[in-house]
Amino acid sequence: MLIQKSVLVSFALFSAPAVVLGETIIATDHGVKTGEDATFAVNRLLKSLEGRSGITIKFPRGRYEFFPEDAYETHRAVSNHDNSIKRIAFPLFNLEGITIDGDGSEFIFKGRTSPFAVDGSTGITLTNFSIDWERTFHDEFEVVAHNSEKKTITLQADPVKYPNRVNHGEFLSVKYDWEDRLGSNIVFDPKTRSPIYQTTDYHANFNRPHEAKEVGPGRFELKTSFRKAMPPVGSVLISYGSNPTSRLVPGIHLANSKDITLEKVTIKAAGGMGVIAERTENIRLQSVTVTSGEGRFVATRADATHFIGCKGLIHMEDCLFEHMLDDATNVHGAYVKVVRPLGNGQLLCEISHFQQWGLIFAGAGDKVALLSRETILPFHECTVEDLEIINERRFVLTLKGMPAELPEGPLSVENLTWNPDFNMINNVVRENRARSILVTTKGKVLIEGNYFSSQMHGILIEGDNNKWYESGAVQDITIRNNEFVNIGYEATDRYPLYIAPLLTAEQRMGEGHYHRNIRFTNNRIKSFTGHFVHATSTTNLKVEDNTMTFSEDYPSSKKYPTIDLKYCDSVSIKNNTFTGFGETLDVLVSNDSTNIVIEENPGIEPNTESKASPAK
Repeated sequence: MLIQKSVLVSFALFSAPAVVLGETIIATDHGVKTGEDATFAVNRLLKSLEGRSGITIKFPRGRYEFFPEDAYETHRAVSNHDNSIKRIAFPLFNLEGITIDGDGSEFIFKGRTSPFAVDGSTGITLTNFSIDWERTFHDEFEVVAHNSEKKTITLQADPVKYPNRVNHGEFLSVKYDWEDRLGSNIVFDPKTRSPIYQTTDYHANFNRPHEAKEVGPGRFELKTSFRKAMPPVGSVLISYGSNPTSRLVPGIHLANSKDITLEKVTIKAAGGMGVIAERTENIRLQSVTVTSGEGRFVATRADATHFIGCKGLIHMEDCLFEHMLDDATNVHGAYVKVVRPLGNGQLLCEISHFQQWGLIFAGAGDKVALLSRETILPFHECTVEDLEIINERRFVLTLKGMPAELPEGPLSVENLTWNPDFNMINNVVRENRARSILVTTKGKVLIEGNYFSSQMHGILIEGDNNKWYESGAVQDITIRNNEFVNIGYEATDRYPLYIAPLLTAEQRMGEGHYHRNIRFTNNRIKSFTGHFVHATSTTNLKVEDNTMTFSEDYPSSKKYPTIDLKYCDSVSIKNNTFTGFGETLDVLVSNDSTNIVIEENPGIEPNTESKASPAK
């Protein structure tokens, strides 16, 4: 079966005449009703829009429910999710100039109904509604007791919100028309509504055999093992399943489209990411909110937003992202493996990560870079003439201008054309698992006026060719006038700004630096760790005029250098102020770093600079 993410031209809902501009259609005039399943009527209404543009579908304010039984069905390959048959409530395929206006309505989804899929469309606006599920994809349990000697923990769940049962000693989470076993999990602190301090200590290994029994309505006793300690009584244990079923239902999926606007949309849950976009040009998020529903601690199963292989401008402003179980946003491309050269300018390639299978990597006219998978540095650029899909994992890439001879060793390809500019302005990120943002696009990036407070890094500028295969090296990033509060309450090596390609033991630094042209200025940092900036394989880095003050919100846990530079060149760290730490803050510079200026930083003693071993 050929599976791809191209426009679904077989979607029979769309093929009709007449272009009518500026027309508003009231959904309730077309069989859409509150208090009953609206899916079939919405699908029929969308079918009537074939060949039309400039249409606004308005839903009078209310609560609209969407069930999977009458939803449009098709196989969808969704990046960073698990590919599967999707049942879609709003299939917006091959459309132009369509607005969905909810007028403040609640859109409530049942089971594995995918809310919105936009594919092959231009000028789509989604506005003024919320997305939620009555039965979420995760479970929330209050820890009411535990016994370290017996290795038992007693959990209490709301039996209406989170129905569960025990079958022959196995704990099962009861969903719409399926049951999940316990899987990935994390512990939240009800006081902060965030992952608990040092939350990795309380990770439960539910993948190993464990015993469960019901000891009261919604109350269960489990015998299992935890990484270091049992969660404190009163904390909240979140269970959110395992692959390949825990990332099947994103809130909004954008693919192969252009000029998309999401405005005043609230996403309270999703069985995956809130918004996932791929190969889409120009996306604007204005006043988009991802947050947990009433009485819940957790919102989406994964990232609030995620962008892979897009171009044009991604603009994100006045948004709130909280309580998701992964990052607020991630903007990147993809490294694909070269399986072998085929001759005549052709390469047999393979999509590197299983949750990117089905990705449309490139099209005719795109510029790509060939690079060593050992150093993840490029050595040649050429142009795509053709891409022939073999299956969801492999394709043949025909290139113009490919070298007659290729170097020995494993190779990869990176798309240079599909790298967006990215603006992230005046947003709030807080109380979530993982990082605030990841960004590895070659476009121009502005991150300004935001509030960041996350369990792991604040801003991670990475790129890797070994795990998620997320490209690539950044070229122009400005990070200014942001506030970072208590970054890294996971209490490990977490920094407000962490710059480093992710390398395996078999990979190494090449000749040249991976990241370049990063400016981190006029930011305010409140820190209980004293961690400030880490950079590896970076050139032209400016860290100036920032202030960092000590925080008493968590136990002081400084474990790593305040400033840590490895294999860097042309770095200026000036006029940064550090107050309230009561100890000497240190700077670690590897002896393969060059042209490093660190001066006029009150709170760091000038003699604390030391040399570390070279980066590998």
